[in-house]
Amino acid sequence: MNLFWFRRDLRLEDNAGLYYALKEGKETLCVFIFDEEILSKLADPEDARVHFIYKTIVQLHQKISALGSALIVKYGKPLNIIQDLCLEYPIEKVFTNNDYEPYARERDAAVKEYLEAKNIAFFSYKDQVIFEKEEVLNNSGTPYLVFTPYGRKWKEKLNDFYLKSYPSLNYLNHLYKINKQDILSLHAIGFKTSALIFPDSDLPLERLHNYEHIRNLLWSTETSKLGVHLRFGTISIRQLVSYVKEHCAVYLNELIWREFFQMILWHFPEVVTQSFRKEFDHIEWRNNEQEFEAWCHGNTGYPAVDAGMRELNQSGFMHNRARMITASFLCKHLLIDWRWGEQYFAQKLLDYDLAANNGNWQWAAGTGCDAAPYFRIFSPAAQQKKFDPEAKYIRRWVPEYGSPAYPKPMVDHDLARARALEVYKNGLMR
Repeated sequence: MNLFWFRRDLRLEDNAGLYYALKEGKETLCVFIFDEEILSKLADPEDARVHFIYKTIVQLHQKISALGSALIVKYGKPLNIIQDLCLEYPIEKVFTNNDYEPYARERDAAVKEYLEAKNIAFFSYKDQVIFEKEEVLNNSGTPYLVFTPYGRKWKEKLNDFYLKSYPSLNYLNHLYKINKQDILSLHAIGFKTSALIFPDSDLPLERLHNYEHIRNLLWSTETSKLGVHLRFGTISIRQLVSYVKEHCAVYLNELIWREFFQMILWHFPEVVTQSFRKEFDHIEWRNNEQEFEAWCHGNTGYPAVDAGMRELNQSGFMHNRARMITASFLCKHLLIDWRWGEQYFAQKLLDYDLAANNGNWQWAAGTGCDAAPYFRIFSPAAQQKKFDPEAKYIRRWVPEYGSPAYPKPMVDHDLARARALEVYKNGLMR
């Protein structure tokens, strides 16, 4: 018997690991594990991401049950649960798909070590990216540290082989036949339902055709909203890239950025807690807690910043241009450590992904790879004038804008800019 372990690949269609497990012709049992190590770090019992995963798992369970099998859903430490399943079922091989985050790598190494000691094979496959690990390297055989040449090499390497779908649906008859089983409730794992709305993964991809022209317009609600589905694998990256490479080169570039940051995290896992460019570890951040709270709640007196933060707090989403504006403001105007902002986004974003979140925050702070020069400091007013000239976005999220109830700017832009330049320069000279 084979065991397939669902993780960041919550779909039956075009699933690499599931395909390889099923195509051997052996009965395959499927499992999903709510990892208590990960869930214990989530402070909000109404965390919408857990609710989204749970609803997706319920749908997967229903599809698998309709085929006469069941999705085994467990809560706990993955190693312990895999051990228990291997005792309960005659498992010969375990299949899954690769996860590149530091914790996931440690988890999988421990599971693999246990399985191999029991003469049970462990197989893991590439599924959430087109290129992984050492597949895109520079001519010296080392990782790219700058996006532009990485993106060029990525596109040169791309061909139909890498976009070919895995026909996992053709082999579902090999799912292990098991009596219908109930799955854990959301309450049983310590969480509640959330009122936040997730974008549908079935929206027509034709909406991406205009992405190049609207992606920076703050007032537009027509951005892709596919980040959450890429994060949890409810859509196939191969199918998405196959479409956008023909119809939307700009959005393809965004997907390549996603893979660039995954590659950086794989080769340089220390970026989770350290600046990619070590010279910026000497910056003397102000880290004023009251100013951080004002930023978190969208009360800075800068409308473009406040609208972005309130959108995040109320919807779990933030327009990509607003993410850059709010991040730049926190790091440059307030001189608050990018790690504070990165962690806040990690708590709030429905589409939170460690690699992308970390990479983009370090880009905004000027501490990361392929960073803009540290002296590039966004003017929130200029950004508003360019990308929300009629204040449609701002009025949507900051209804008191323009009234006496709206706060004055908490810091003068010119003074903040001069202060940031001095602090960054002094940090580099240490």
